[in-house]
Amino acid sequence: MDKEYLIKKWLADELTDAELEAFKKLDDYDMHTKILESAQYFKASDVFQISDINDMYARMENAPNAVSKKTNWYRPLLKLAAIFVVLLGVSFFFFTNNDSTIKTLANQKLTVELPDASEVVVNSKSIVVFNENKWETKREVNLTGEAFFKVKKGSAFDVITQDGKVTVLGTQFNVKNRENYFEVKCYEGLVRVKHGEYTQNLPAGNTLRVIDGNLTFETVNLNRPQWISNISSFKSVPFYEVINEFERQYDIKVTMMNGIDTKRLFTGGFVHNNLQEGLKSITLPLDLTYSIDINNNITLRYNK
Repeated sequence: MDKEYLIKKWLADELTDAELEAFKKLDDYDMHTKILESAQYFKASDVFQISDINDMYARMENAPNAVSKKTNWYRPLLKLAAIFVVLLGVSFFFFTNNDSTIKTLANQKLTVELPDASEVVVNSKSIVVFNENKWETKREVNLTGEAFFKVKKGSAFDVITQDGKVTVLGTQFNVKNRENYFEVKCYEGLVRVKHGEYTQNLPAGNTLRVIDGNLTFETVNLNRPQWISNISSFKSVPFYEVINEFERQYDIKVTMMNGIDTKRLFTGGFVHNNLQEGLKSITLPLDLTYSIDINNNITLRYNK
């Protein structure tokens, strides 16, 4: 029987018993079955690009032990199959470290269950990364942005940020790591916070905050962060951080005019589901007014 005919029917899983016996007698039968078996090592990924598979295919073409010329007719089919794999978002196991990445958009919050049933609530424009395969021996989460953690008791649990590390055994706490802003609030149990060379045990009901390198402590009276209920609250926080959070929650741009002091401390908050009410909450206490253009860009000014 025609070799190409048999292989195409094999790929489509349409071989009759007689054709299957003929297919098994092909001189390169083992090569084809190994290609199929290798599919088990592929898994979904968001990072494998078309350029990567093209590079891999080019290397296959130039490899010293490449398939002999008598099977050259099959290479276009292999390339089509490879491109099809990439379009499905598939990557070879050698190119992945099995990290799970959760990334939120502006005005988006996600609740994620970790492998040990610990829970993470991820605030807007934040990134959480953890490794499922290593979880039993290393409970570690990398955080960019803000998240609230409810950790199951067990081995040490670490939250790694650019500005510091938080270590717990089983507790509830909130970590916020933004530009020039690092904050840890402990709601239950005890956490250990490491910031540079400084280490501090933080019991429930306390907050450690570092703004522009200045470290402060304060108490917290709530049983969980208000942002989970769509309210951002602040206590003696520079106004620029309030504006930054407002922009993240509403996915808008705020421009401040007339020399507004962005380092002025602000105590108060705003809701996440009503733009006008939110603007009133952050402008009236500072004697500011606001305007909104047709593109939803917001400008703040001092009241005349």
